[in-house]
Order: sequence, then structure tokens, then C-alpha cells
Amino acid sequence: MRPDTFTVLQAARDDPDGDAASGEHPGPSLDPGALPRALVLNASREPLCVVGVHRAVSLVLAGKAVVLESDGRLLRSERTALPVPHVLCLTRYVHVPYRRSLTPTRRTVLARDGHRCAYCAGPADTVDHVHPRSRGGTHSWTNVVAACSRCNHRKADRLLAEIGWQLLVTPAHPRGPVAVLGAAVRPHPSWMAYLAA
Repeated sequence: MRPDTFTVLQAARDDPDGDAASGEHPGPSLDPGALPRALVLNASREPLCVVGVHRAVSLVLAGKAVVLESDGRLLRSERTALPVPHVLCLTRYVHVPYRRSLTPTRRTVLARDGHRCAYCAGPADTVDHVHPRSRGGTHSWTNVVAACSRCNHRKADRLLAEIGWQLLVTPAHPRGPVAVLGAAVRPHPSWMAYLAA
């Protein structure tokens, strides 16, 4: 059975007549872009990676993972129904070799800072070098912060002392699963308990 033959249905609790579960109303076709990506945990419950819904379904159907978190919707094929996976846990421990330190990129810096501007706390969509590179600043975790376009433009290549600004957060080397966060556009709320552990 191929994952792309699944359709998305609301859970039976949302369909009191049971028509969707019985197959009388087959629900919309699976649109991978409309479904959340899934956080994959090792058997030790450590975050490993983020995968698309097709890969998540393949892991569950192969018995390599179990669904820990779902939103109540079902992925349904002709013979099988399984919850839309948000968080998966592998059934066997996978040894992960040592990873070299992660370099700061737009995606990983935004993930580290929670997509919040370090200057105004608004939604961030870019990054800024606190000490501008044009003035000798480095591209390092301690010098790069998430920023909104407005603050980034207003600050330009000036030092904070020159414009009287202060950082709301102190940039630091990320701890924990920033590599996992960097793989996704935005972490799903259901991931937070597993990423904070």
C-alpha cells in the first residue's frame, strides 16, 4: 500500500453519523503541503529529524515508528486508517554519529530565536549581525540574531550604541535540537514538550 493513496478524513468523533469512516464520503485527496511535517524521536525520546507526511506514514506502516501525537484527523486508504502524525517515536534505537557544530543560517537562527525579532520582539523574517560585518563583525552564533525587516533596515550597518538600542535577548550558541528546528519552517506546537526535554 502506497502512502499517496491515502485520503484525509476527520476523526469519527467529528462525524457522528460515521459516514466518513464507512467510506461513503471519501474525503479530500491527500495534499502533503496542507499536512504538518512530523517530528521523529529516537527510541530514547531524543529528537532526530523532521520528515514529510509520506515518510512518516511509511515509517508507521513498516512498523519502524509509532504515532505519539496527532490532531484527530485520519489518513485513510481502502484498508487502513491511521492518525495524521505530528510526532513519531522510532521502535528501535538508532545510533547517531557525532555531528559537527551547526553553522548559523537564516533558518537555524530564526528557529533558535523563536521567529521573534531581537530588537522589538515582533515576528522575525530575516537575520541581522549585531556588530555589522562591514565593521568587522563575525558571522557567528553570538553575533547573529533574528530580526524583522523594519528593525533590520532601521539599524542598517550601525552599532547598537550609536542608535541607543539594546538586545532583548543575548545571542548564544544554540543548545538542544536546533538542527531539528532548522529542518522545518515553523515547529508545530505539539513538538514543544519533546524539544524542551
